[in-house]
Formats: sequence, C-alpha cells, structure tokens
Amino acid sequence: MPEREIRLWGDPVLRSVCDPVTVFDDSVEALAADLVDSSRPEGRAAVAAPQIGVGLRAFGYDLDGRTGYVINPEIEVGGRLRDIEEGCLSVPGLFFPTPRYEFARVRGVDAKNEPIEIEGTEVFAQMLQHEVAHLDGQVYVQTLPKERRREAMKAIRSSDWFLARMA
Repeated sequence: MPEREIRLWGDPVLRSVCDPVTVFDDSVEALAADLVDSSRPEGRAAVAAPQIGVGLRAFGYDLDGRTGYVINPEIEVGGRLRDIEEGCLSVPGLFFPTPRYEFARVRGVDAKNEPIEIEGTEVFAQMLQHEVAHLDGQVYVQTLPKERRREAMKAIRSSDWFLARMA
C-alpha cells in the first residue's frame, strides 16, 4: 500500500474523537496496511488514522525495530511523568517538551479482531501516548502546559505550512 498524505493542524478530523472499529473486513486490513506504510518513511515513528483522514480508532507504528498496528486501543500508563521533546507529523517542524509517562501499555485488536498487547518505555511509551491521544481528538500541542501551549500556537500560526493553508 502507498503511504498516505498526512492531515495538518486545522483539519477538523484531527479534533474529532474517533469511532471504534466494529466491522472487521478487507477495508480494515487495508487501513492497517496504510497506517504501517505511512509510518515507515524516514523521520516518522507512527501514524494515527485521523492523520490520514480516517475517523477510526487505529494507528500504525515503525519504531525501535518494532512494526505493527493496533485497532481500538486502550492505554495504561505508569512511572514518572516527565517532559520529553516531541513533534508531530500534523504539526511539521515544531517540537516542544511534552509531559509523558515513562511507561505505556496498549491493548487492542488486530484486523481479524484478535487481541494485541504492546508496551514500552521511553520513546516507545511516548509514541503510544501520542497516537492514542490522536484517536481521542487531541494533537500533542493541546496537552502542553499553558505557557508552552501559547508558544506552540504562536509558532503554528507563523509557520510556512500553516500560512500556506490560510492563503
């Protein structure tokens, strides 16, 4: 499958809570393949369904030698909460320290509705938290503390990609 175009900040699909997948057919397998393929290019770690314009609870990843996808994920976090430099394909070129837990576990299903569980620490945990937040209609800049969020919004509004979309 080809990599899909990434939706940018301001696209309404990024602000919408995604619907759970309830029908497991060929279209779900195709979505899973698209998500994984869209995660593979250099500089990427993962892609959530709304980032490719699909309002369903699914994400794909290719990070730290681990590749896969999860449908209908539920997340559990633990450990210390700490700031980690973070960016997003939907907010290109901008990075801000983002509060993330050092451990995360996600339970969901695959395209055949069979259980999947993945977990990780550090950057992998950060990715899991980031992608599940997308499925809940949140882009990471919305989770930043007030002052950083203000700085992020100013940077977004002055970015070339955002200005081009507003023209």
